[in-house]
Amino acid sequence: MTIKVMIVDDSAVVRQVLSAILNKASDIDVIDVAFDPVFAIDKMNRHWPDVIVLDIEMPRMDGITFLRKIMQERPTPVVICSSLAEQGAELTMNAMAAGAVEVITKPQLGLKDFLQSGERQIQASVRAAAAARPRGAVAARAKESAQGDTSVMAALPVSVVTDLAGMAHTTDRIIAIGTSTGGVQALEEVLANLPRTCPGVVVVQHMPEKFTAAFAKRLNDVCAVEVMEADSGDRIIPGRVLIAPGGQHMEVQRSGAQYITKVFPGPAVNRHCPSVDVLFRSVAKVAKKNASGVIMTGMGDDGAAGLLEMRRAGAKTFAQNESSCVVFGMPKEAIKLGAAEQVVELSDIAGLIKS
Repeated sequence: MTIKVMIVDDSAVVRQVLSAILNKASDIDVIDVAFDPVFAIDKMNRHWPDVIVLDIEMPRMDGITFLRKIMQERPTPVVICSSLAEQGAELTMNAMAAGAVEVITKPQLGLKDFLQSGERQIQASVRAAAAARPRGAVAARAKESAQGDTSVMAALPVSVVTDLAGMAHTTDRIIAIGTSTGGVQALEEVLANLPRTCPGVVVVQHMPEKFTAAFAKRLNDVCAVEVMEADSGDRIIPGRVLIAPGGQHMEVQRSGAQYITKVFPGPAVNRHCPSVDVLFRSVAKVAKKNASGVIMTGMGDDGAAGLLEMRRAGAKTFAQNESSCVVFGMPKEAIKLGAAEQVVELSDIAGLIKS
């Protein structure tokens, strides 16, 4: 009997490589793939798989929430395949408790090579899952028999998950940087020394409207990381730097297990739009200890209070020292508030935040 498999993963590379690996086996057939659980729900109601290969970190709805809903309505063997599923990690235990029958830990780097080298293990995991009998399966079949065919589409709301109850952790990290006078040169020095493997970076540089796009393009030409002017919905990923557009505020939000930007017009905060405080406060709220905050050269006090909120939320926080600042205003105010965990030279900032 052929094992019908659905792959649910937001990475196109993972979907492609896993499909190729599984389809090599004569007894396994990948019947469909989906970018996230919301897309998967509709596809699964049309063609229900024998086994689901499921990522944890995805937009709109995280894998743990999706797994719990599937097990409540139509228990199906699930293989978790995620970089977050470290052996012995709390989230792995949560996945198993929710009904996952197998867990494959994938690395964040060298992913394609890892999947290809683990071809036999992955195929064996799918076979083992297909032979499993998820808890609640008998009750679910009895319910179907008594009530007729029940669509999981009706049982699973496709609304965006925003309360994060099912997904308290994510492997993504964020670096938030705020700067003003003197920041153009200072940012170039920091960003030019970041590798493409560094965490995603969000930046507020006090700058007039229409100037930030050209600034981002110039930085992109001289940096290993990708630098771009931010837009709403941009995902914050390793190796990418998103700069708030002049004349608009920028916040960080969560979408499922991922971080994205929200860009919007609004009144000036601390006399500035974009405002560093607006960015830092949003990072403190959604990223907490997964974030690092850096306040650099600039006049005034924008960002000082927000950096303090980040520190209280568990983030690592840094302030540029006086000797390397063009204007020691913003860092000075942050230091006075106790917002900076460390006061550092400009030349040291890239090394402190890149790993």
